[in-house]
Amino acid sequence: MTGWVIGRRQVLAGAGLALAAPTIGRAQPDLIRIGEINSYTAQPAFLQPYRHGWTLALEQVNAAGGIDGRKLETLHRDDAGKPEDAVRLAGELVNAEKVALLAGGYLSNVGLAISDYANQNRMLYVASEPLTDALVWSRGNRYTYRLRASTYMQSAMLVKEAAKLPARRWATVAPNYEYGQSAVRWFKELLTRARPDVSFVAEQFPALGRIDAGATVQALAAANPEAIFNVTFAADLTNFVRQGATRGLFERRRVVSLLTGEPEYLEPLQDEAPEDWIVTGYPWDQVNTPDHAAFREAYRRRWNDHPRLGSVVGYDTVMAIAAMLRKTSAVESEAMVDAMSGLRFGSVFGPVEFRAIDHQSTMGAFVGRTVLRNGRGTMADWHYADGKDYLPPDEVVRTLRPQS
Repeated sequence: MTGWVIGRRQVLAGAGLALAAPTIGRAQPDLIRIGEINSYTAQPAFLQPYRHGWTLALEQVNAAGGIDGRKLETLHRDDAGKPEDAVRLAGELVNAEKVALLAGGYLSNVGLAISDYANQNRMLYVASEPLTDALVWSRGNRYTYRLRASTYMQSAMLVKEAAKLPARRWATVAPNYEYGQSAVRWFKELLTRARPDVSFVAEQFPALGRIDAGATVQALAAANPEAIFNVTFAADLTNFVRQGATRGLFERRRVVSLLTGEPEYLEPLQDEAPEDWIVTGYPWDQVNTPDHAAFREAYRRRWNDHPRLGSVVGYDTVMAIAAMLRKTSAVESEAMVDAMSGLRFGSVFGPVEFRAIDHQSTMGAFVGRTVLRNGRGTMADWHYADGKDYLPPDEVVRTLRPQS
């Protein structure tokens, strides 16, 4: 990793020290304030580990001297999963708290709302998690960059495996909002391109957080698909898995599933976790690269717990911001936006670049299949899919993102 912006093992040596002391009112000149907005009460399974990862990284950056002697401070706000609340909070952070930049976001519709605010107010927004491709393509703007591998990228990773299956009749199930709609769109388009003999015989779009799992499973079974593409997560996934298993939906059918290999969503299922699903996820206890092993140990020491995928996303968001601040000529919006373009840093999973053409990072994901081990779900036969290999060519991006 020589030559990358942040030396991760040097930073890890500072783990465990306290955050900069909170301030009141306007930002102090020796602090760089980050306004972080997320759906903490709406999506705690992902966002509590995310907050822990964020805190660990912030402590490490500050323990190593901060940015030219200036400490980072984060003002966290909870949008409760509501776009209108996120926009209001962004305004308060920018106008009253004088933050230097905005960050965070989990739900795609909320992330789009923050992105629109950032564009209108010319504030840098480093989006951590919102996965919709609209964030960097159709509604992309100068001021928004995204860390996490998108719906297109993760769908493309899964399509590579799905295309190898003999199944021709497919059904889909996804939450009925921007993320779910985007994932289904890309999976259908990419799989049909790879396998022209495939057809999609059913679609189910239950309301986010309010799935009627019995009715959804019944509707899917009635279409008699040979394989299913699942995009549900969190409590909706748990209910879908339980009802599907009870009603025999998964018998003699392959399931390809976005995010299901993440421990946030596998662990609540315990010994009910599905087996042999093809998934994207995070086999936290099996990835033994030096950078990941150092992160995992630092996280364990700090929180007496193992990391989840949210932990990595929170951690790497801070590390990306720190790398940008070391590169920028000034802590002001236009200079920071320019510094984000083409920014490279060493993530927990390896080298990552924020592409200049569309502001999407090349962070990848792990692809494998689910298995039960010691009474809990985990991933087996996995590999790391580097995000740079699952993005469309520049000429295609220019048609998807007119701003490019």
